Amino acid sequence: MEIKEGIGVSPGVAIAQAKVLDAEEYQIPQRHVGAEGVAGELARLAEALAGSRDELEVLRDRTSERLGAETAAIFDFHLALLADQALLDKMREMIRSDELTAEFAVATVLRDYAKEFRRMPEYLADRVKDVYDIEKRILRQLIGRSREGLASLEQDVVLLAHDLTPSQTANLEREHILGLATDAGGRTSHTAIVARALGIPAVVGLNDVTSSVDVGDTIIVDGNRGVVIINPDQAAVDQHRQFERRLVEKEHSLDRLRDLPAVTLDGHEVTLLGNIEFPEEAESVLAKGGQGVGLYRTEFLYLKTETEPTEQDHYQAYAQVLATMAGRPVVIRTLDLGADKYSQQRSPMPERNPFLGLRSIRFCFQHLDLFKTQLRALLRASVDADLSIMFPLITNVTEIRQAKMILRDVMEDLEEEGVSVRLDVPVGIMIEVPSAALQCNQLAEEVDFFSIGTNDLIQYTLAVDRGNERVAPLFSAAHPAVIRLIKEVIRAGHRHDVGVSLCGEMASVPEYALLLLGMGLRAFSVSPPALPEVKRLVRSVTLERARQIARQVAALDSDKEIVRYLRDQVRQVMPEAY
Repeated sequence: MEIKEGIGVSPGVAIAQAKVLDAEEYQIPQRHVGAEGVAGELARLAEALAGSRDELEVLRDRTSERLGAETAAIFDFHLALLADQALLDKMREMIRSDELTAEFAVATVLRDYAKEFRRMPEYLADRVKDVYDIEKRILRQLIGRSREGLASLEQDVVLLAHDLTPSQTANLEREHILGLATDAGGRTSHTAIVARALGIPAVVGLNDVTSSVDVGDTIIVDGNRGVVIINPDQAAVDQHRQFERRLVEKEHSLDRLRDLPAVTLDGHEVTLLGNIEFPEEAESVLAKGGQGVGLYRTEFLYLKTETEPTEQDHYQAYAQVLATMAGRPVVIRTLDLGADKYSQQRSPMPERNPFLGLRSIRFCFQHLDLFKTQLRALLRASVDADLSIMFPLITNVTEIRQAKMILRDVMEDLEEEGVSVRLDVPVGIMIEVPSAALQCNQLAEEVDFFSIGTNDLIQYTLAVDRGNERVAPLFSAAHPAVIRLIKEVIRAGHRHDVGVSLCGEMASVPEYALLLLGMGLRAFSVSPPALPEVKRLVRSVTLERARQIARQVAALDSDKEIVRYLRDQVRQVMPEAY
C-alpha cells in the first residue's frame, strides 16, 4: 500500500481500478534490438499500423453517424498518413539499417514530418496536431493498452493523468469515471473546476502518481483529505467505505435545505446562484437549491468538439439553459478562449506566456467573426428571458466600450434582418485583474453589474500560476491584497448601484463565504454541489456577526492568520459541520 498526498479539490471518496491517461508526449528512448530483433520489430510495426487503421475507421464511421460526414472527414487525413508508403518505408528502413525499436522509428519519422508542416503556410501548419495524434495512436498500439484515451469506457475507473486539458475535461465520460487524480494542477485549475461541477472526487498536484501506478491497481481517491492510496489494504478500503457513507449522509442532510431561503439569522436575504460549464448542469443548480445561473462558461462549446460551433449551436445551448431555469436569472459569459484553452492547442506557434497573452476579450477582438456569432446567438436567446451578457478579462474602460460597441453593431444587424432582439439586455464584466479592481469606480459607469472572478484575480494579483502545483501554497484567497481589492469592488458596486456577485471558487468555501458576507457581498455564484453548504452558512449567522468578523480580518496582516481565524469562526457558527 502506498499513500500519496496532494491537493483535495473536489470532495468525496472513490474506490476503483486505475486507468492512466496518455501524457501529452511519449518519451521514447533510443534502444537497439540487434540484427536478430529486426524481424520482430517490423512485425510489431505492421501490427500497430493495422490496429491504428482499424481504430480510425471505427472512429470515422461512429463520428459520421453522430455528427455527419463532413465532421468525420477529419479522420481522412489520419488514414492517409497511415497509407503514405514514403513515411512507412522510412520507418522500416530505420528499423532495418539502424536495428532500432519500432517505437523509436515511429516517433523519429513522424516528429520530423511534423517539423516540415511547421514550416508551411498557416492553413497547412495546423496539420501538426494531426501528425502528433497519429504518432500517439501508433505508439499506444506498440507500448500497450495500459495507458489509453477516454473513449469507450466499459467499467468504473479512477482516472489518473499528468494533467487534463480543458478539451479532455469537457469530454469526460461521467458514467464510469468515479474519481480523478493528476500529477499537476491546483485548486482552481480547469480539472478541479470541472471535477467539482460534475461531483467527481478529485486530488491534484500529486507530482508522480501516474508513474507509481500499474494497470489493474486499485486506487482510493479521497477528495476531502487530498489523499490517494495505491493498492490499499482491506482496512483502508473499509475505513474509506465508511467515510464515504458518512459523506453521503451529510449530503442528504444538506439537501433538505434546498427549498429554504438563503436568509441570515437576522433576516437579510442572500442570492445563491450556480456556475455551469455544460447546459445539462442547469438542472443540478435547481436540484441543489440555486436561484439561477451566475456564470455560464460558454467556451466549453468549443472544447467538446473539433469543429467550431455554429450560431445555431450557441443558440440551442443557451435556450436549453434558459428553458431549464424557467424565468430565473442566467448570466452568460462570452468566450474565455486563449491561455490554455482552444487556441493554444490549435496554434502552430503557441504563445510563450499565454495567460498574459491573447485570451478572453482580447482573443474575441481579434476574431470578430467568432465573437459576433456568439453575440448574435445570445441576443436571439435573450428575448423574453432573464439573460445577462458578461465580458471576461476586461482590463480598462476602452475594452468595455469596444465590446459594447460590437454588441450594438450586432443588434443593428439583427434588426435589419428582421430578427427579434432584446435591446435592454443587461451587460456586465468580470473583475479578474488588478487593473479592473483598481479602476472599478470608472468601470461601474459603463456596466449594469460586476462579477468578481477570484480564480484569475488571485493569480494575477499574487503572480501565482493557478494551475501550477509547485507554487500551490502561494495561491491564497486570504492574502490581504486580494481581500482589499475585493472589498473595493463591492464598495464601488454599492456606491454606483451596480450589482456585484462573486463567481470564483473562493465563494464556495464556508470560511471565505462568511468573510464575503461580512464585507457586503449579497450574491454568491458557486459550483452546484457547493450550494447547500453555503446556504447552511448563511442561515447560521447574523449579518452583524459577519461584519464583525470582516472588521477583525482587516486588522490581520498575513493569509495564514486570516485562514486560522476564519476557520475558528466557522466552527463556532456551524459546529455541526466539524
